[in-house]
This record gives sequence, C-alpha cells and structure tokens, in this order.
Amino acid sequence: MIVAIVAGVVALIAGFAVGWLLRGRGARVAAGSDAGPDRPVSPLAPAASDVLDALRSVIIVMNASDKVVRSSPSAGALGLVRNTELSHARLLDLVREVRRDGESREVELEVARGPLGSAQLTLDVRVARLRAQHVLLLIEDRTHARRVEEIRRDFVVNVSHELKTPVSGLTLLAEAMDEARDDSAAVHRFAARMQIETSRLARLVQEIVDLSRLQGDTALDEPVLVDVRACAREAVGHIQLLAADKGIVILTTLGDPTVPAEVYGDANLITTALRNLVENAVNYSGDDTRVSVTVQPGTDFVAVVVKDQGTGIPPAELDRIFERFYRVDAARSRRTGGTGLGLAIVKHVTSNHGGEVTVWSEPGQGSTFTVRLPAARPVPPDSPVIPGKIRKVTT
Repeated sequence: MIVAIVAGVVALIAGFAVGWLLRGRGARVAAGSDAGPDRPVSPLAPAASDVLDALRSVIIVMNASDKVVRSSPSAGALGLVRNTELSHARLLDLVREVRRDGESREVELEVARGPLGSAQLTLDVRVARLRAQHVLLLIEDRTHARRVEEIRRDFVVNVSHELKTPVSGLTLLAEAMDEARDDSAAVHRFAARMQIETSRLARLVQEIVDLSRLQGDTALDEPVLVDVRACAREAVGHIQLLAADKGIVILTTLGDPTVPAEVYGDANLITTALRNLVENAVNYSGDDTRVSVTVQPGTDFVAVVVKDQGTGIPPAELDRIFERFYRVDAARSRRTGGTGLGLAIVKHVTSNHGGEVTVWSEPGQGSTFTVRLPAARPVPPDSPVIPGKIRKVTT
C-alpha cells in the first residue's frame, strides 16, 4: 500500500512538472518548427525528459495520431508497445478519452503478458494530456505483489506432500543401516541407496525454489536481448552425456543463421526450460533412438521444437502434464530421478516471457513440444526511446 501511494504521488508530481516544463516551448512544438520531414516532433523538452528518466515507471508518449513517439525500453520488454503501436486496446481507449476531455485518469488494468498464452499483467496506469494533443502514460507493474499471496497459500501444502516420500525413505534406510551395522555389504548397499535419495531430494528442493520464484515473478526484472540459438546449444550440451549413455542421438537444427533468433528475457531461464524439454525427451525415449531440437526464427515469434521417438502421452493425460508434481508414469519418474516439476517450470518460463508451450503426442508415436516466444524487434527509426539500460519495473 505504501509503495502504491508513493508511486502515485511521484506520478502526480511528474505530471505537473511535465506540464510546467512544456509551457515555454509548447507553441514551437505544436507548430513543428524543430522537426524535419522524416523526423517526428518530440513532445518533451530536454528538462522534461530528465524528469521522466528519473522515474521507475514505464513511460509511453502518444501523439495526436495515436502513435508511440517515445517510450521506455521496458514498455517493449513487457509487450505494451510493438513498433509504434500500443499493444492493448484498453490502453488506447484511455489515451483517446484523456485527449478528448483533458481529464487525467488512474486505473488498474489486467492485460495479456504477450500475444500467446494466458499470463496476465496487473498494471497501475496514470494517463495525462500534454500539450499539442500528446498524451503521457505512466505505468507501474503490480503483477508480482498480486501473486505473492496466492503462492504462499498453496506452497506449504505442495512442498510438504512431495517431501514426505524421500524424507520417509531416508528415515527407513537409516534405521535399516543401523540394524545392519555388522554387515558391511548391507551397510554399503543402504548407503548407496541413501545417496540416490539425497540427490533426488536436493534436486526436488532446487526445482521447488526455482518454480516458486517463477510463479511469484511473472514480469522479468532485467529483460535483455537473448539469443535463443545459444540457449538451445547450451541446453543440448547439458544432456549429451545422458543421451550417449542410452545411445540416443540429439540432432540440432538452428535455422537460417542470417535471420535473428532473439527475444527479450532471461537467458538462464530460457536455457533451463529448453534443457528440461530435452531431458524429458531423452528420459522417455528408448535406447538407440533420436531426439531432434529445432530453432525456427521468425518475424513475430521464435520457436523451438523438441521431438522424440518415445512412448508418447495418452490423450487423457495431455491436459495435465504441465501441472506441478504431475507424472504420467510415476515409476519411470522414480527411476530417472524426475520430480514432476520440469514441465511446470517450462510452462512458467514461457509464460513469463509472453509466450506459450504446446504439445502434440500419440501413444507409440513419440511427442513434440513447441516453445514459442515473441521475437525481439529492433526499434524503428521514427520511434525514439529513452536511452540507457532497461530499468527494473517490478516493485
């Protein structure tokens, strides 16, 4: 609540400051005397730009033609701006209402995180009219705060249930080891089994931590340009030894190298998601088979397709495979050390990046998982942005 109040006060002060700073040059800007034929009129004086640069809010400035003429890099990273257009109709409606009646508005909106998937952003939006029919949007991302409480409610239940099995197993093994302390062979056997259980427990704890962080942080803190090809190569590299032990060949196709395969996001998270998909493909494929990993760059999306020659997934299970701790084959998961969290992590990583993961599978025909992420587009020359590093926009 305090953060929201402070943000609102800062936004209000900024609105008055921008209006005051523009008074001295409003007529000249409106007339367009400092703009060339191919250069849009900037609605902000340098001093006003300095004020806005000091804010943590995402800023977007719209002109009289409803085009974005200035925006924070974070506006593109959050999917609010694509080229010179606002991505959400409700934001555009607010801009037009404010331009029409001159009254500032403060609203809370829920909008799609990206063009794919069901992830939502919760935004506090302040819209105010500037001079010369320009409109300023100051946006705060409140998604993280909204989801924290939800995660807290079900975290303890899930963790206690999943940790019960390995902890109980370790307890029984310790008791058996104590009873067999005079039998060195039995002690050695029980100790080896305890090492397996502790490794599985450690992996489970780490994946629970990773998933909890992803669920509670839908907006990336510091999105940067990420080369998806590099992420795919690293993901495959992590699984090569496991594949070699089963005689599985991983075929990697990276697409046309002249076409960029870049997205805004976190390289480590994308690599983790792809590694989980490749590892699943290897674990659920028979010996001496093939797994293919294909990167497909495009104008709007970058896709990564992971295809295996495994046992496939029954149709009744397809809707549940991305649930936390859900396992199609519990016995196989125990043998391979699976935790039931790998696909849930993939789902949340792609969702947090504004994308989606889909699956096609038939029993006996293998499975094909496809991750699609919004492609990063270069900022067009007629849409200036605030220079500098992308600022953290979550609170």
